[in-house]
Amino acid sequence: MSASPSLVPLVLGAGGMLGRVVADALERSFPGTISATRSEIDVTDRFRLEAEVERLRPDAIVNCAAYTDVDGCEIDRDRARRVNADGAENAALAAAAVGCLVVHVSTDFVFDGRKGAPYVEGDRPAPLSEYGRTKHEGERRVAAAAPQHLIVRSSWLYGPGRGNFVEAIRARARNGGPLRVVDDQVGSPTYVVDLARALHLLIRKDARGLVHFANAGACSRYLLAREILSAGGLAATHILPITTQEAGRIAMRPANSALDTTLYASLTGERPRVWQEALRDYLGSDGRRAGGA
Repeated sequence: MSASPSLVPLVLGAGGMLGRVVADALERSFPGTISATRSEIDVTDRFRLEAEVERLRPDAIVNCAAYTDVDGCEIDRDRARRVNADGAENAALAAAAVGCLVVHVSTDFVFDGRKGAPYVEGDRPAPLSEYGRTKHEGERRVAAAAPQHLIVRSSWLYGPGRGNFVEAIRARARNGGPLRVVDDQVGSPTYVVDLARALHLLIRKDARGLVHFANAGACSRYLLAREILSAGGLAATHILPITTQEAGRIAMRPANSALDTTLYASLTGERPRVWQEALRDYLGSDGRRAGGA
């Protein structure tokens, strides 16, 4: 059974990179969509969250709120746990209290990257970082707290705004000088517009449980950077491949965390588009991005 156009979703974390796009996508199909930024509804404030959900009575809560700074999570573990684990549980408990669906967005970083093949939903998580551990804990708590839940893992998100790999590479390229980019981390780059569409389709299909979504295919960070420079008119920038160890980052990253999206395609009847097409769509989506201006 498909979701009714009269469905009223509540999007938490609507001020973030993903939340803004998800709210826009849902509003087109569900005009009653409610968007809440952190200042309006903070997932770490359980009692206010529950009171607002009780007042608004949404049909679904879509939790896009997260602390996604992987190295920052190692430094501020308390914040990582409050947002990614406690906050996720708070959203699920609030949903359960009013009998509605909770949609929770998670990450490929719940895996250690040692499988050597794309991860399916049944693979056992083994996070390497505090970010991955707190996101996995959030998944477990959501599933335990809310009978009606949909957990969607995605990977390597990018889109308008700071704090993502695509915009970081473009900014560094415009500043001049050679770029040093790791070549031993593999994943599936995913455009937030495509993830927002996936969430919308899964909600319309009344999907439940755990589902993986990412743009199709996989690449290393280095190959992704090369594609960013080429598609964005910055191909003249010199780029050097390095190892993760040479990068000297605080948190450990999975070596290959590509996600298998077979279940998503089965549930929705739609296969994700390839990551190169999605990336070029993003970089050519307006004049400010095209040409690196």
